[in-house]
Amino acid sequence: MNFARLLFPDFSLILIGYLVCRFTALDRKVWDQAEVLVYYFLFPVLLFHSIVRSPLDLGAASSLIAAGLMLGTSGIAMAYALPFVPGLGRRIDPREHAGAAQVAFRFNSFITLALAERLAGARGLLLIAILIGFCVPLFNVGAVWPMARHSGTGVARALLRNPLIIATFSGLAANLMGLRIPPWLEPTLTRIGGASLAVGLLAAGAGMQFARMTQSPALTAGVLSIRHFFTPLVAFGLARLWRLDAAQTTVLLAFSATPTASSAYVLAARMGYNGPYVAGLVTLSTLLGLLSLPFALGVLQAP
Repeated sequence: MNFARLLFPDFSLILIGYLVCRFTALDRKVWDQAEVLVYYFLFPVLLFHSIVRSPLDLGAASSLIAAGLMLGTSGIAMAYALPFVPGLGRRIDPREHAGAAQVAFRFNSFITLALAERLAGARGLLLIAILIGFCVPLFNVGAVWPMARHSGTGVARALLRNPLIIATFSGLAANLMGLRIPPWLEPTLTRIGGASLAVGLLAAGAGMQFARMTQSPALTAGVLSIRHFFTPLVAFGLARLWRLDAAQTTVLLAFSATPTASSAYVLAARMGYNGPYVAGLVTLSTLLGLLSLPFALGVLQAP
């Protein structure tokens, strides 16, 4: 599979957003409003639709669900543990860590969905929908908690009011109750989902400042190492532990090695953290996906 071709559209949109913001009249004032639109409307609709549109067979996928939740929990734990690593923690600013920790365990759902379909067909889409349905709420809680805690905001209040968490829990509940999107509404939601990806990536590029990427080298190395090296290793071990079949193993490894979520920048910026730095991490993560995906799906999965 040509991983460069798969990842190029996302990276190119980030680059376009950066160029448009820096060299046209569409400056930061325009993109601030775009971020609000993505955060409060486009991304929540995308998450809800992604979870609801595929029926969840919990019994058949119980091992995959367990492995996915353990993978997510381990990624969150590694991200939170960075400030306590000897020799590394003293070089990490606590506030910067609160905003950037999410990069270590969140994932780009559109890249993951595209990979799952190409690698395992219709079954791959179903399996990745199950992982999304169960892991996105966990990841969103993990992303919001340190920022709310560090900023002095009530953690429970921040979680309950977060539009991404509301959307994912609502989608999971609707799926388990057997509710489905009416066919006449599907095209509209699909187009909103496409818009959320494009505008979110453009906004990430518009908010990017390359100079900021060098301000926390220890934190940058820590979160990206977790996302692109340690998480795939954990996924490989969990696939063996839970004796996942070939399709489930492939989907879990792809899930573990994709670039971080483009919405990480939007979340950090809207909660008052260093959005430009997180946008830089998203860009670097997208580039590193060109290495981690072949590593996970080629090296680790090799017979």
